[in-house]
Amino acid sequence: MNAIRIGVLLVALPFPIFAQSSPSHTQTEHVFNAGGRPAQAVTSSSPTYRISLDAIGEPIAGRILTGASYRVGAGLSAAYPPPGEVDGLQILSDRQTLVWSPDPSSTVYNVYSGLLSALPGPYGTCALAQVAGTSAVDSTEPAAGTGLFYLVTGVNRLREEGTKGRASSGTERANPLPCP
Repeated sequence: MNAIRIGVLLVALPFPIFAQSSPSHTQTEHVFNAGGRPAQAVTSSSPTYRISLDAIGEPIAGRILTGASYRVGAGLSAAYPPPGEVDGLQILSDRQTLVWSPDPSSTVYNVYSGLLSALPGPYGTCALAQVAGTSAVDSTEPAAGTGLFYLVTGVNRLREEGTKGRASSGTERANPLPCP
């Protein structure tokens, strides 16, 4: 079986990708737009080929599609899974340095902070964005009689931000104002 990998990495093209064909395959013409998602599915066929379609952010197909003579992969979601919940956050003795455990899916991290009195609320606002590595320094000093909390999220190569964790009810915490 010959393997063909088609990587769809297009952004808002106003023109169609033209049809191609040969004795062993046919590809019909479709317009690509919306961040790399085809407006119509790409149609290719042959008795002996394998196709994997990739899209930015979301898979083209929610699962792998197969038939007697084809296989269509689920996209980039397997190669770049969404970041998980970042754990192991500590504030060091200098009261400014934050350290946390690495998330294998994350390439950078966002740090959120807020007043303890605001919890549960929105679980902080963006204090530090796009932090490379697993440590950061925040010299913000809370007013007397108050305290700050910190929460760290991971961001993967597709710029998908991980969760702020789960509330005590088990529901995922919302992130109404994500870091830029």
